[in-house]
Amino acid sequence: MRDERLNRLAKMLLKHSIKLQKKQKVLIRGHVNSKPLLKELIDETYKMGGYPYVDLMDDEISRHLLLGYEKEQLDTFSSWMMKKYEDTDAVIIVYGEENDAEFSGVPAEKHRIRGEAMKPSTFFYVNNRKWVLLNYPTIGLAQKAGMSLSRFEDYLLDVCTVDYEKMEQAMQPLKELMEATDKVRIVSPGTDLSFSIKDIPAIICAGSNNVPDGEVFTAPVKESVNGTITFNTPCPYQGSVFRGVSLTFKEGKITDCTADQLEKFNAILDTDSGSRFIGEFALGVNPLITEPIGDILFDEKICGSLHFTPGEAYEEADNGNRSSIHWDMVLIQRPEYGGGEIYFDDVLVRKDGMFVLSQLAGLNPENLKG
Repeated sequence: MRDERLNRLAKMLLKHSIKLQKKQKVLIRGHVNSKPLLKELIDETYKMGGYPYVDLMDDEISRHLLLGYEKEQLDTFSSWMMKKYEDTDAVIIVYGEENDAEFSGVPAEKHRIRGEAMKPSTFFYVNNRKWVLLNYPTIGLAQKAGMSLSRFEDYLLDVCTVDYEKMEQAMQPLKELMEATDKVRIVSPGTDLSFSIKDIPAIICAGSNNVPDGEVFTAPVKESVNGTITFNTPCPYQGSVFRGVSLTFKEGKITDCTADQLEKFNAILDTDSGSRFIGEFALGVNPLITEPIGDILFDEKICGSLHFTPGEAYEEADNGNRSSIHWDMVLIQRPEYGGGEIYFDDVLVRKDGMFVLSQLAGLNPENLKG
């Protein structure tokens, strides 16, 4: 049975996220199990006068390929993908996760060479094309969220279709404040971290590239990070989920860490010369996302949260750090998670997940929901 909510989501992705124009070409990359949404995207693209192209993905097939990948093989694949991205105007990626642990047994070296080989084509579309990515509601993702499939479908469609225009307007004062800030200090249980964001742009994320969305991000000056941050949510990466994660920094570099799978955790942080430096700092504000589900596309948008990211910096807010990893780690500062404060230039900006400055009050949940 056709779900009209998927049609509304498809229209939002095409009109709000990538702003598709007549005669433009859109590459739709989606898992096979997301066909209901893919069909809506194809049909709506035609109605808008655009040209849809489709790549189907499957994690089981991808795992078999990943286990045997060699650099020469990946270089060829990356060049094919680069040609596709060069020939299109926009990219929509629809993930249909069935098994979060599908890639957990793949050696870290295979992840490393794939990440390095695919950087040029991935970064090309991220920095030069309109793009958006989202998750399709699957049994695997519903199980991870601890919900029935029907309940998770309702949840996903609700959080994906908040009023992004209202959110974008409310984010503008935060963007301006971040761009006027030098020193940031974060305090929470197990956390006392300081760094500079001076002269690095702050970027509003309100449904243009991620769905669901709801964050404003920048990056720390690369060698300015000092202190310790302790995360109170799971940290998934490359098919594994790490818990009890704490990072200690000296002059920007992670010098010590704790985690429940420490050897594997350190192997990821030792991927390359940039993977122990931070590429992103962001504040999450989506009022309908309140609890972690172990999927970063949702968790990094949790209201009252922040995320801190070892690895590659985005070109839009570039601190010069280069890496083949980009690992968002989430700290929630609402009272039920232990609370916490964020200071900009020694001025309290957010306490226990709520913005305390009048110009930022529009980002608090009761205002974004209304």
